Amino acid sequence: MAGGNISNIPTLSMNVSERQKRLETLSRVAKYTLFRAITLFLTVVVGVYLTIIIANMGGHVDQIRLAQIEESVGSRVNNDPKLQSLPVAELRTYIDAQVKLQSEHLGLDRPFVLRSLSYLKDALSLSLGRAEVLTSDSGSKQVRQILLERLPATLLLFGFADLVLFFLCIFVALSLSRRYGSFLDKAVVALAPTSAAPSWFYGIFFILIFAAVGKILPFGGMVAAPPPQNTFQYALSILQHMVLPVASMLIGSVFITIYSWRTFFLLYSSEDYVEMAKAKGLPSSAIERRYILRPTLPTIITTFSLSVISIWMGSIILEVVFNWPGIGRLLYLAINAFDTPVIVGSVVIYAYLLALTVFLLDIFYALVDPRVKIGGNQST
Repeated sequence: MAGGNISNIPTLSMNVSERQKRLETLSRVAKYTLFRAITLFLTVVVGVYLTIIIANMGGHVDQIRLAQIEESVGSRVNNDPKLQSLPVAELRTYIDAQVKLQSEHLGLDRPFVLRSLSYLKDALSLSLGRAEVLTSDSGSKQVRQILLERLPATLLLFGFADLVLFFLCIFVALSLSRRYGSFLDKAVVALAPTSAAPSWFYGIFFILIFAAVGKILPFGGMVAAPPPQNTFQYALSILQHMVLPVASMLIGSVFITIYSWRTFFLLYSSEDYVEMAKAKGLPSSAIERRYILRPTLPTIITTFSLSVISIWMGSIILEVVFNWPGIGRLLYLAINAFDTPVIVGSVVIYAYLLALTVFLLDIFYALVDPRVKIGGNQST
């Protein structure tokens, strides 16, 4: 009995040691997760507050609001014969009282610093409030409703274009990394500088060629006017209107993206373990899957995730050029109209989505890359 108890001591000590290591790992992961969450939240707070200050032009937009209030009150007084019959002193007192009442209702009587902190609190709690100028298609002035109506159009256009661009570039770049120095490889390298021009620049030429001269495709918009009643024809109309903006985005980014990924894959293709795998006679598909794509997976996922998040903001100039009713065009209208709630609402949601993406990517790296050690000071 005594001998048996003694033989169990190493096993018990090993179990205790393993349990202690697991607890240490969980503690390290929890501390790291909390630290990253706090850091990203503070980053969001700073970014949103800077957006509020810039969108309000340091308080000058509020001065514009006060001037608009005074103008509206003065216009109402001029159109009211009863008020015009009052003495000048009483009329001035009435106007000042009305301006003060409306400014207090909007909170414009407080210093801008206090108002900006109030705006920050509302923004971080996603209490986006009401737009000052813009309205939704249904007539609502709620910022949330305005953004939700424009978001599907942006997701459709940029989501489709980004997915096509991402998978097309990955496939072509991987193929070029196997054919380094070929004619197609040299052609992609030669065409890479064409991506220096933005997508809307190509969009203008596409509109001129295919819409104005060729009359093959529509100038812009999302659907024909009046919209087709048949569902199939409605979908065909949307696809027809998507051709030019999607082509503009592809032409504006495809060559430089393929060139970047091709160079990236070439670096990993020249590693010693890849050469050893080739010497062992492994098929090229297995080598690409195990020894090239697997090590580059974190970078690929990061690029794809950030491109998906960037869909939220759309492309302001491209949507304006093609008159596409998405988030980008909405921001353009909001900036021109000094509609601060719409601008801040778009940036707040984008900031939250970006912070959440970065937070999840940190965890994902540890799952797909064994070299990453969460919360540690060294790699394993």
